[in-house]
Amino acid sequence: MCAMAIIETTSRQFRERQKDFFELADKGEKVVIRRGSKQTYVLTPISEDDLYFTPEVIQRIKEAQQEIKEGKSISFDSVDEMDKYFQSL
Repeated sequence: MCAMAIIETTSRQFRERQKDFFELADKGEKVVIRRGSKQTYVLTPISEDDLYFTPEVIQRIKEAQQEIKEGKSISFDSVDEMDKYFQSL
């Protein structure tokens, strides 16, 4: 597997060729945009899921899925069963 290159550009070049830089980022290239001498940004595509789930939430979901695989869960066949369970707590 070869490593992707880091592509650096200026904010001016980015404005002139936005479409090209977005396409590179979509392909997995790391695009770094320099704005003057003090600010630097990384262009990163995100999915709809990225807007709603933090890394911590994603990790907790993975842990819960593993617990289910290990049989560390409770399932109910009816709402009545679930109600009885919660009343017993």
